[in-house]
Amino acid sequence: MGALHRLTCRRCLGRTLAASAVLAPVAAAFAARPARAQAGEPRSTRSTMLDAGASMLQSKRPVDAMSAYLNGFHFYADDMGRVVEAFHYCTHLTEDFHQCVIFDSDRDTAKLIGIEYIVSERLFRSLPADEKRLWHSHDYEVASGQLVAPGLPRVAEYALMRDLVTTYGKTWHTWQIDRDGDLPLGIPQLMMGFTADGQLDPKRLEARNQRLDTPQAALRQERGDIPAPSVDAGANAWQSGRTMQLTLQEMAVRGRG
Repeated sequence: MGALHRLTCRRCLGRTLAASAVLAPVAAAFAARPARAQAGEPRSTRSTMLDAGASMLQSKRPVDAMSAYLNGFHFYADDMGRVVEAFHYCTHLTEDFHQCVIFDSDRDTAKLIGIEYIVSERLFRSLPADEKRLWHSHDYEVASGQLVAPGLPRVAEYALMRDLVTTYGKTWHTWQIDRDGDLPLGIPQLMMGFTADGQLDPKRLEARNQRLDTPQAALRQERGDIPAPSVDAGANAWQSGRTMQLTLQEMAVRGRG
């Protein structure tokens, strides 16, 4: 995927300007942006200046390496009625492994709500049975057009989806954004992906399609010739009616001496 990586990569521009020459205009630009509702006090001019300076001067290699932006939907593994739209920003570490950070929007004020690890079919089939129960397949998300790569040319998006159709994802949402919009309360939750028509509210899907100008029906037709994989029976554990989910319990502290 070398060519696709170069096509999708949003690396930072070269930092060749002196910080003293750019701090003031950059800070003014940040201050002029309309802010989304957030917990806490608005950023001060001092914080804005410090953030702008850090952005210009510090290396952020793990962030710069994120080369793909995907949009799709997750639901809580134990509650299909709780659906969250997920904006993924992903790094392609090897041919068999991606790692993604998940936000609640594609805006500069987006909230970090989770992570997803994506492995190839080859790696997934090597996992123990108990581990497989934490993972979901991507075949339906790709084939249906639910999973999209906004902004990519259609030919590049198609190539990316051919690579993803056989993969599996393990997703944890660290912020239950559908319940607590102000702060990340509670504990992480295991998430899953849809596997058939009729599971996701069509109004929810259509709203996403319109907002991102996504021709989902056309994408579904175009992806019709992508070979459908044989999904490992260990994935998508929720389909059995029983699933795994995190709960919180008090534990004794070990190693205190």
